[in-house]
Amino acid sequence: MSHPIEIDEIARPTHTIEDYLMTMHVMERDFGEIVAARLAEMMEVAPATVTMTLRRMERDEWISGQSRREIHLTKTGREAAHSVIRRHMLIEWLLVKVFKMPIFETHDEAHHIEHAISPKLEERMHEILDDPKLCPHGNPFPGHETLTKDWVPLTEVPIGVEITIRRIHEFAEDNQDLLDFLGKNKVEPGKKAQVKENLPFNETLAININGKSVTLGFAAAKYIFVDLPTS
Repeated sequence: MSHPIEIDEIARPTHTIEDYLMTMHVMERDFGEIVAARLAEMMEVAPATVTMTLRRMERDEWISGQSRREIHLTKTGREAAHSVIRRHMLIEWLLVKVFKMPIFETHDEAHHIEHAISPKLEERMHEILDDPKLCPHGNPFPGHETLTKDWVPLTEVPIGVEITIRRIHEFAEDNQDLLDFLGKNKVEPGKKAQVKENLPFNETLAININGKSVTLGFAAAKYIFVDLPTS
């Protein structure tokens, strides 16, 4: 299946700007707004650095509204964000399917490679990987967000309910210690589980998965999305 590649090699932003665009896309997609303070936290840079970068991005028309503190991706900025996200997710699938890499080891590796993929190679990867709609962690490729709309955060699941884990959010992927923990305990897309305990006073919950109890803090559990039973 053919996929339009909007950003050519000449128009492609710098690696740093692509990193910002990816994070901003996820913020806008899932939280409805792009917050500079949150962006500084996610990019692990000082707020002043984010401010300067946003000024350059507005100058170069990747974003609009930064001067009014209402940050939005422009059409060009959104297309550039979608391009790098597709490349990142395709690389993750390549690492899983061809190199047999565990899914929780693919994010960092893909991040090192994503900026070097050409539009021609991206198109070819779509074809050989059979046109995936979700990444190995269950996050949607741009244009396929409706596939994940009915999944809910683990923190919202009542005690005793049987669920299927479907998605590990992008913001959780940036925490390798968390990914290592999830991988060790097999908390990954496709696995069946049951919420056994939910303790708001210390913000932890426990799930039964693979015959063992796994405890998660709310800060991590809110980025794990699940499919509830239909009846």
